[in-house]
Amino acid sequence: MTTMRAVVADDYGPPENLAVRDVPVPWPGAGQVQVRVRASALNPGEIRLLAGGLGEAAALSFPHVVGGDFAGTVTEAGAGVTRFTVGDEVFGLGLPRTVAGLAAQVASPPSLTTGTFAEYAVFEVATPGLAIRPAGLSAEHAAALPTVGLTALPLLRASRVQPGEAVLVIGATGGVGSLLVPMLAAAGAHVIVTASAADDGYVRGLGANEVIDYRAGDTVSETLRRRPAGVDAVINLALRGDALAGAARAIRPGGRLLSIVFPLPDPAALDGTDLAVETVFTSARPGDLDVLAGQALSGALPVTIGRRYRLADGAQACTDLLRAHTRGKLVIADNEDAYLG
Repeated sequence: MTTMRAVVADDYGPPENLAVRDVPVPWPGAGQVQVRVRASALNPGEIRLLAGGLGEAAALSFPHVVGGDFAGTVTEAGAGVTRFTVGDEVFGLGLPRTVAGLAAQVASPPSLTTGTFAEYAVFEVATPGLAIRPAGLSAEHAAALPTVGLTALPLLRASRVQPGEAVLVIGATGGVGSLLVPMLAAAGAHVIVTASAADDGYVRGLGANEVIDYRAGDTVSETLRRRPAGVDAVINLALRGDALAGAARAIRPGGRLLSIVFPLPDPAALDGTDLAVETVFTSARPGDLDVLAGQALSGALPVTIGRRYRLADGAQACTDLLRAHTRGKLVIADNEDAYLG
């Protein structure tokens, strides 16, 4: 039996229970490709799946190889595959096969994988969740784009932002914020973000016009001090539940409130507000990954990798993602191939 190294969970539990060990190499079936993973990026959602609190819709089978975002090289193609051939450089995302229903909300047909924090992974081909990695885009940069980019793009579309409008982004230093802020700036928005004083320079470098230090005082009060009539839109990437309802006070009448965070506030908490409220989900339209790759190549989406790890340290990377303050994306890249264009 051929084996490979991977970050593995043997049961539900905290990320501290993960281990890097040998598991069988996955092989592709009909309509699938095997990929030699060059780089993979971490997302909080896939780590939180390990907690087991989402019920049958997000049940995992064990042993479970962690990870969804990746860039790599096609090494085997299953029967009927014509979209990719051996040697193609690809990137994208996948969710565990046991959560196919959840994956269908992200991409249709769903994008499924055997887990990307590994030397090899298998993916379904017939999905907008996979694309060719263009020459000049490093594997690390490509791996850092899929989930956060396919969240930022729907947020940008849903925001319907117009040039000159003021948009407050709450939680701008994470992976989604690090792509959304430059997208909003490119659309002509006046971008206000929340960040600590230590991250001020980082978010301004992404395109933020103003920074509110959420540790120094109340974000809503400071927003209204600067803009008494309120901002045109709030995009929430961090607040949960009723805390988000409080943030709605910073929005002008007729403005927009968008969020990607659960749980949502009690609808009664927003009664009487003249706001358009929308929850935005990660989703992949055909061609979206190509759009993200093109923006990355042009420099419109900068490299926002906050920390790099070897695969041998992949379990520690998962712990750091949930337990430590992070800026941008955490990436696992185990060899120099990750840096090839």
